[in-house]
Amino acid sequence: MDHLQRLETKSVYILREAYREFKDLCMLWSIGKDSTVMVWLARKAFFGHVPFPLVHIDTHYKIPEMVAYRDRLALDWKLNMVYGENRLALASRQTFPDGRVDRLTCCRSLKTEALRKTLSGEWPRYRMDHDLKQYVVDDPREPFTGVIVGARADEEGSRSKERYFSPRDKDSEWDVGDQPPELWNQFKTDFAPGTHVRIHPLLDWTELNIWEYIEREHIPVVSLYFDQGEGRRYRSLGCYPCTTPVESRSRSVSEIVEELRTGKFSNIAERSGREQDKADGGGLESLRREGYM
Repeated sequence: MDHLQRLETKSVYILREAYREFKDLCMLWSIGKDSTVMVWLARKAFFGHVPFPLVHIDTHYKIPEMVAYRDRLALDWKLNMVYGENRLALASRQTFPDGRVDRLTCCRSLKTEALRKTLSGEWPRYRMDHDLKQYVVDDPREPFTGVIVGARADEEGSRSKERYFSPRDKDSEWDVGDQPPELWNQFKTDFAPGTHVRIHPLLDWTELNIWEYIEREHIPVVSLYFDQGEGRRYRSLGCYPCTTPVESRSRSVSEIVEELRTGKFSNIAERSGREQDKADGGGLESLRREGYM
């Protein structure tokens, strides 16, 4: 068994444990490479079918290709696709691109608050109707209390403090100092009623592992990750006003794998192009304590 098979096996195990232990379960799909690998792993874990909803928080500032990719895969893979949004902030133009608030406030509003209210069912959700091939209002809206997330420990500092099964309070707020130990692959899954649990099947994967696995499995990803002839590509995807590409001439998955193996980016943070990280003191801990992905 090689290193990718070991990672895959453990992730599949975590996904099956989550499905067994948590009734109201969903998976967050950011449309990026990590969460797309996670969707692929879920399809493997459950024999081609993903038995829980996929949830995307639409800020309406994603690069259009990302949303088109989301909907195309949702239809092709017959995914139970749901999205949520902060309609109030968008309608009142209380966003960073509109010049009304700073980056962190915008993230708290369009991502953190939208995520909390979408998961709780307080705000409308929109579900892909596979017959109509469009989104319709999803009703009724039961709260999701188990949420599968594509966080990796090596991606950014606050994520390295996570557990595979990481409890939050009823408002999705994270007490970093009160996390259960996970020794010898023994995981705590019996939490008090009202506990919101984030599940992280990719915690031990690295950026290189993700791309190696994409190459081995031939997983389709957004073309924004590849150089289109301008000597730049996105290494991490987010909202277009706050995300910049890196200098790279990698035009394929295999070229990205080779580029990462050279160590070109070893001293450059994967999310260095994400401006909200810099606004949050160089990391995401304050946002993530409040429930950010």
